[in-house]
Amino acid sequence: MSVNPEGPSPAAVAAPGSASSPLTERHERAAAHADYRAAFNAAQTAMALVDHEGRVVSANDALGTLLGTEPAALHEQSAAELVDLTGDPRTWHAYREVLQGRSARFRCTRRLKHPDGRSLWTEVTVTPVPGRPRALVSVADVSERRELQARLRHIQMHDPVTRLPNRTLFFERLSTALEASSYEPGGTGRIGLCYLDLDGFKAVNDTLGHRVGDRLLAAVAARLTECADSDGYARSGGHLVARLGGDEFAVLVEDSMGREQLAELARSVLVALQQPFDLVGQRLSVSASIGVVERAADGTTATGLMQDADTTLYWAKADGKARWTFFDPERNAYRMTRQALSSTLRPAVERGEFALEYQPLVGMVDGVVRGVEALVRWNHPQFGTLAPNRFIGIAEEDGSIVQLGRWILRSACRQARQWQIDHPGATPLFVSVNVAVRQVWDSDLVADVAGILAETGLAPHLLQLELTESAVMGSAGRPLQALQALSDMGVRIAIDDFGTGYSNLAYLSRLPVSVLKLDGSFVRGFRYDDGTHPNPADETIVEAMVQLAHRLGLTVTAECVETAGQAERLRRIGCDTGQGWLYSRAVGPERIDGMIGVSQQAV
Repeated sequence: MSVNPEGPSPAAVAAPGSASSPLTERHERAAAHADYRAAFNAAQTAMALVDHEGRVVSANDALGTLLGTEPAALHEQSAAELVDLTGDPRTWHAYREVLQGRSARFRCTRRLKHPDGRSLWTEVTVTPVPGRPRALVSVADVSERRELQARLRHIQMHDPVTRLPNRTLFFERLSTALEASSYEPGGTGRIGLCYLDLDGFKAVNDTLGHRVGDRLLAAVAARLTECADSDGYARSGGHLVARLGGDEFAVLVEDSMGREQLAELARSVLVALQQPFDLVGQRLSVSASIGVVERAADGTTATGLMQDADTTLYWAKADGKARWTFFDPERNAYRMTRQALSSTLRPAVERGEFALEYQPLVGMVDGVVRGVEALVRWNHPQFGTLAPNRFIGIAEEDGSIVQLGRWILRSACRQARQWQIDHPGATPLFVSVNVAVRQVWDSDLVADVAGILAETGLAPHLLQLELTESAVMGSAGRPLQALQALSDMGVRIAIDDFGTGYSNLAYLSRLPVSVLKLDGSFVRGFRYDDGTHPNPADETIVEAMVQLAHRLGLTVTAECVETAGQAERLRRIGCDTGQGWLYSRAVGPERIDGMIGVSQQAV
């Protein structure tokens, strides 16, 4: 038997202006009360009327069925305990606000235990009764809706090919793992990530089709999951293996035990994926490149972790593929510096951040400065003064070497002409300028040189252009035509670092070369003062190259001359000019002024 709900007041039942007798009004109120009671008990939604303390005043049959008891047995019980509103402080506070009349409505979702053992998801709504110290608690079974939502979420959050968590779920789990509130007591507070993609997967798709490619991805996913599950340090929840898209996968390790754990996991993944895959008559072999990151979760962001993982994966591929590589902060700092330099290189030319220094090229016989090599320096506002090896390679990669090279050439020619004007009685110095092959391909170098010589008034024979041996020896087509045109103009062409590249001597008779610059590695073998004896083979090789050059009408410059003993031996075997710290480091143009016409042998 249900406990009767409270009925409406007489004023609410009697029609305004009614002429009914008091007895009739009582009968009408009783009938209305009975109707409300019947509707309350017949409702399919489980409901209870509670007082301002939250005790059940009346409950309907649906609530009794939901809780597995008679409605009458619920009388005076705490509704909050019946539907689990006491466990969460925020939920309990919101519920009490409605009971006290300070809030118009409260709704939450709760998981309840059905008498038959099933778990039910319910939506509990608490609404105050106007004008009465009562509230109506309704409990709706939303289990089917929750299950549908769960199925839809699973579809939305999982990859249909591999059935692994997809990119969305991966980042959701990663973000949660990085929240400070998720660190468990006694945990390590660290996080690890293996980020990988398959080497050569595109070839499988292109040659065998996407169907075979999908089967391969599913097989890879199975092996990754097996590796993650067998990891001896895995938490009770296991590692998260996800497909991030294409042939990219990730293994997220929460509460990492350190680099060794991640290294062992990466090794096991690499070995597992290198085993052949047998897929419906197709035997396929693939490998993977893996970027590994491991660090404290505190202070780490999902974006930062993934950026470092992506960078490390790139390193693994650049280092030869089929390998795993740990994130290296120093290597990353170098990469970031390169990016910073690359993005500011072109504007730096316009801002005048570059300057030239000059290293003397000295006659080996008399020690007189014959010329200078122009060496560019970048006065970077953030990184200070940078030598050419820090940025020339970047300039060649992004093409800014054309603009920078043109500035170097113009500045060097202008300075050489100025020295000639300032020292009219001395033999004019020639200036040697390094030229990158890309300057020949991406610009009209011949026109640039001709224009700059005309603009500065420098004679062509006082300009020497240096190209590396590897660039000159393989010259053909446009580069060779440009070199020939420059030589015909009177400009001298020098091969820099000779002896370290192809060393195809047959080219020397065909190229318009005037000077060979011997690489410093040969010259260093001439030292006595470091406690070692010179290598006789070095002297033999250098002497042979000098004799060959002279027979071809070329002059020879020895680089990296550091001691008087080296200079004497190089002079004896016939080197024409020397360059190195024995004579001078690269210095500003004002220092070269004081060297013109003065022997440097005693320096």
